Amino acid sequence: MNKFLKSIFVVYFVAFLTSITVAQVKNYDWKESSEGGYTYKYVTNDPTQARFYTLKNGLTVILSPSKKEPRIQTYIATKAGSKTDPKDHTGLAHYLEHLLFKGTDKFGTKDWAKEKPLLDQIDALYEKYNSTSDENQRKQIYEEIDRVSGEAAKYAIANEYDKLMSGMGADGTNAFTSFEQTVYIEDIPNNVVDKYLAVQGERFRNPIFRLFHTELEAVYEEKNIGLDNDNRKSIEAMFEAMFPNNNYGRQTVIGTVEHLKNPSLKAIREYFETYYVPNNMGVIMSGDFDPTEMVKKIDATFGYMKEQSLPPYVIEPEKVIEEPILREVKGPNAEYLFLGFRFPGAATKDAQMLNLLANMLTNGSAGLIDLNLVKSQKLLGAGAFPYVLKDYSMLILQGNPTQGQSLDDVKNLILAELNKLRKGEFSEDLITSIVNNEKKSEISRNDSYKARAEGLMDAFTSGVDWSSELSYSDNLSKITKQDIIEFANKYLNDRNYVAVYKRQGIDENVVKVIKPSITPITVNREDQSDFLKRIDALPENAIKPVWIDYSKDVEKAKLKDIDIIAVQNKDNELFSLVYQYKIGKWNNKLLSLAANYLEFLGTKDKSSEAFSKEFYKLASDFSVSSGNEETNIAVSGLSSNFANTVTLIHDLIKNCVVDQAAFEAYIGRLKKSRINAKENKATIMDGLKSYAKYGASNPFNYTLSDTELDAVRAEDLVKLLHDFANMKHTILYFGPKSTTDLVTSLQPLKTGEGVYLEIQKAQPFKESPTIANKVLLANFNMKQAEVFWFRNSETYNSAYAPTISLFNNYFGGGMGSIVFQTIRESKALAYSTYAFFGQPFKKGNHYSVGAYIGTQADKFNDAVVGMNELLNDLPESSQALETAKVSLIKSIASERITNSAILSSYLAAERLGNKTDIRKDVYEKAPRLTYGDLKAFHAKEMSNKPYVYCIVAQTENLKSEDLQKLGEVKKLSLEEIFGY
Repeated sequence: MNKFLKSIFVVYFVAFLTSITVAQVKNYDWKESSEGGYTYKYVTNDPTQARFYTLKNGLTVILSPSKKEPRIQTYIATKAGSKTDPKDHTGLAHYLEHLLFKGTDKFGTKDWAKEKPLLDQIDALYEKYNSTSDENQRKQIYEEIDRVSGEAAKYAIANEYDKLMSGMGADGTNAFTSFEQTVYIEDIPNNVVDKYLAVQGERFRNPIFRLFHTELEAVYEEKNIGLDNDNRKSIEAMFEAMFPNNNYGRQTVIGTVEHLKNPSLKAIREYFETYYVPNNMGVIMSGDFDPTEMVKKIDATFGYMKEQSLPPYVIEPEKVIEEPILREVKGPNAEYLFLGFRFPGAATKDAQMLNLLANMLTNGSAGLIDLNLVKSQKLLGAGAFPYVLKDYSMLILQGNPTQGQSLDDVKNLILAELNKLRKGEFSEDLITSIVNNEKKSEISRNDSYKARAEGLMDAFTSGVDWSSELSYSDNLSKITKQDIIEFANKYLNDRNYVAVYKRQGIDENVVKVIKPSITPITVNREDQSDFLKRIDALPENAIKPVWIDYSKDVEKAKLKDIDIIAVQNKDNELFSLVYQYKIGKWNNKLLSLAANYLEFLGTKDKSSEAFSKEFYKLASDFSVSSGNEETNIAVSGLSSNFANTVTLIHDLIKNCVVDQAAFEAYIGRLKKSRINAKENKATIMDGLKSYAKYGASNPFNYTLSDTELDAVRAEDLVKLLHDFANMKHTILYFGPKSTTDLVTSLQPLKTGEGVYLEIQKAQPFKESPTIANKVLLANFNMKQAEVFWFRNSETYNSAYAPTISLFNNYFGGGMGSIVFQTIRESKALAYSTYAFFGQPFKKGNHYSVGAYIGTQADKFNDAVVGMNELLNDLPESSQALETAKVSLIKSIASERITNSAILSSYLAAERLGNKTDIRKDVYEKAPRLTYGDLKAFHAKEMSNKPYVYCIVAQTENLKSEDLQKLGEVKKLSLEEIFGY
């Protein structure tokens, strides 16, 4: 999966923080030590306790141990990405990422001796195809590629890598390619390390590029998805203009259409042999392990790799931008503007300063853009984001116009905020607040295995010194206002930027990758390589599962007559406090408007801007969110500032006053947002799903009409906000305080002894029984067609949990599932596809069946037929079923629900009427289920059942007779979908 917009600037800060008011300056010095025969480096006062090893062959190993849960987050990173693609084979690094899931001569094959000659033929055919320009000849060559590929596939075992990892209980199996990194990701139980390393060592030994033409089709789909993505096209336009001399701008991660259509397996293999060498790779782990033992295992695994020289990447300096460079991108989504400024690369001090500069502009609360453009409602939305890469970095600013604004208006407003930075028109307190918030963020990041491993991996691939990352927070505290002014004047002016205008319209330059004719291949579900059998046979110590005991792990108390549900945070100083109300949009359409309006309100004594600054200064956050049936008022931050944070939110809720100017601007922005929603395909699909679930009148379109919106008064919204202080609610708390201390220190939100306000009766929405096939069709200007199958099933029954969990794992839950193997691996009909039997939100609601395919419009019929076949007839695979069982059980056994997740688990169980941790039932009963049990479940819930087909596509690309074969067709207008 291409992680195109991944920012690699992840920082880690000083050690445990007990008070944000006292700066503890520490030294972060490199030291060296030895243990178990291995020398490693480390940084003093590193909260991640990372050890940095360099093995004899040059392989970097970075290990960050922790005992929080019996799992390990792993990254295997190569310092090679699209930047090092050959200019005549762009997209090659990304191709290779996909192919490294296909196995070697030891796994992924059931008879390598017979498979190899066929793969050699395919290699030669692709070289011939690549060098042939005559279209008729190319067609003939491709037909031969398809024929030989079908023969070769008879000896391949599709997705055996995924089966290997699933059999270990791995989660998050994935990879991504960016400009200068390709990274392979696994989250594994700590008792399968030997198995994991054995697979990874083999994976990179001799990768075989089998099943290439179907995987190539998946990459085509990924490219076509990008052609429908306005944001991707805008970012690519930004890079092209910003970096004309660097491959950041010359090449894209996925590559050009022309190069995708002319792949070379020979070139991909040469790329692997050049860059996948130990002195260019790193193994990064964070989790529960002994680092001394782990480095021995890694050395034994990857010691066979041989160090070799790497081709130099010569950076041609970019010329100074002296005049604005303008680009224009067209697409169906709402208009917006990107502005970009160039900065030095990741390892420089200026790149660190860039992160501070971005926070000065946007931090979600008190930045110049936050306050002057968003909170003041001069723009619909705006933000500043650092994009830090090895050679260069960028500051990217985005602005979304409100009604009546041009993109040039947006640009001028953003440039004016940059001018304020240059002139020093900001408070010095903002710098202090940023430092405090960074220290708070360090606590939560360091608590996560994934965040720790990702930060270490990013520093490795971008060449950043880890000690400088750790010292960043302390360095910030030394920066003065004058430093920021000088830095802003050095890099930002009114002329040295790139502007990308994303306008609405049809992009006439888009040429999609056309679907070649592919004969479905054999996926050999029942076959297993000897290698897989050997890995499965390796010993592992069992991990005992740990269940939540809601009677012990969740505390309950009373604050007067208000229920408190709490979980104590015994790890750090972070807290969260939520006032939860059993009232939502179904009770009152105005609630969500009121919740969002609060962001722009103050009291008689304090402005909205002052509230934002105070919350940010305390390193605290607040939010009010209103869903269909619940509304939450939430605050979070450091326990040392608990009292002040709660006092602030109480003051704001109880005493907020009408701001008519803010109200009028808010309604204007809301109208623009409603227009923009109709120009977003994902939002349109959400509307179709709601229509399928509930019918023509549904929660999605249960909203204010345009006329009703015009009639709303600011006073009505403020009254609703005040009512929250006098409405019955539940307090949800996660933090260091015991419930006794919490009750003692927390003042009730309600003042006085009067009765609570009566909650308005909710609009009832009943889920419609799915009794006949229907097609809900929405037109959207796009290259792909997206299809979602939906049907309502029976009401919730906890006894079904083991069957549903195993069925989802087996049928449609991952890359090794029946759906993925059939639709993508065998038939090459989609890049993204899945299916599930979905659990309801609460008891009394219905389960739902869902399935999805995003495919090229010319594959629409084949894709629909392919999914319908699976929904009607469940394929049998004893090996896939066993893998699904083992994966499910090992994942549950090594899962530890801790901290605030305990609270979330309890609330979810309460909504469903469960008194105990439902995972225990799944763990004990799922292993005893048979294929017959799943077959019976599939027949009862899916097979030959009616479905609602929710389709978002450019309707002119679909034939009406094809749609009518599926069921009664209803083409919905946007007003029918959205309710306005």
